[in-house]
This record gives sequence, C-alpha cells and structure tokens, in this order.
Amino acid sequence: MSETTTNSIPSSMRVLKIATCPTNSGRATLAYQIGCNAEHDIYFRVTTNTGGGLFSPEWVALNSMLATLEAARKPLSSFPLLDLLKGRSINTPAFLMAAMKSEGIVISLEGKVRGYEIAEKEQFMAEMKALINAGVNLTVKDIPGDYKTSVALNKKKVVKELSPKEVKREQRVIKSLLNKQ
Repeated sequence: MSETTTNSIPSSMRVLKIATCPTNSGRATLAYQIGCNAEHDIYFRVTTNTGGGLFSPEWVALNSMLATLEAARKPLSSFPLLDLLKGRSINTPAFLMAAMKSEGIVISLEGKVRGYEIAEKEQFMAEMKALINAGVNLTVKDIPGDYKTSVALNKKKVVKELSPKEVKREQRVIKSLLNKQ
C-alpha cells in the first residue's frame, strides 16, 4: 500500500504536471504539482499561493483524497481532507480541492459556495496515464518541510530612504509624541 502523504520528493516520485488555478475564493492563484510514484499512484501538492494563506507543501495521494471524500457527508467540502495531512495548515485542504476542481475531478454544486461533488475523472486519469506512459518527469525544486509557504512570510522588507525634508518631518512627529507623554 502506498503512503497517503509525504513532504519531500521521494526518489520514486515523478512530477507529471505543473499547473496553476485560482483559489476557491478567487482572490489568489495557486500553483500545484501532480506526480506519481513507482506504482503509478497519483499525488497532488500545492507549491505556491499568491495570497497570504499558509499551506503545507506535502504530497497527498489522490486515491486517499477520493476515498475520504466519497465517505464524507454530502455536499462535499474540503474539511474531511484535513485528516489526511501531516502539516498544520487549515488552508491546504481547500487549496487541494481547488486544484482538483481545476483538473475536473470535483465540481462546484450550483448555488453552493463551498459545496462540491466528485465528477467523472476518466478524462483526468487518461491524461495522467498518457503522461506516465510518455515517461514525463519534470524537474522541480524540492520544497523543504520547514518552508514558510506564505508569500507574505517570504517577502523581503524594503527599506525606503527618506529625504532630509522627510527626516525632519518624522523627527517633529516623534518629538511631538514624546512631549505628549
């Protein structure tokens, strides 16, 4: 039996596809990878988020996600996927659901903001089988387990230089604040 999740790229993991999709809210864009192990089990992982939300970059087996969703209460939400994850981010299940939605594995229910159902996945599986049979093995940079996954946490602070006039204004503000104490 294959593993449910893994953070690093095992030597037997092949990256078959790299894609982007909007988050379920549509306020940010996610990048994700789809890979397979030596047994050709399909895995997903989120690799970037243009929004500020943290996520866990671990690989999660598609079969495990589908089994979990099939056993979950309907309409489906991403919440049941949390049990599959070793990471600590509550965002990861929703981001994985967005990736599966982008791939046509799940579809949104009409009139439901967070309601989904499992779709026919034959087209997706045929695409993955073709990539596997073609020997696709994309080269990607490994993501360490302790990687800070929020864009906001990885940004470098920009120090703005002040003109002499701006420095004097800031000094006056500070002086007036100190005098009020």
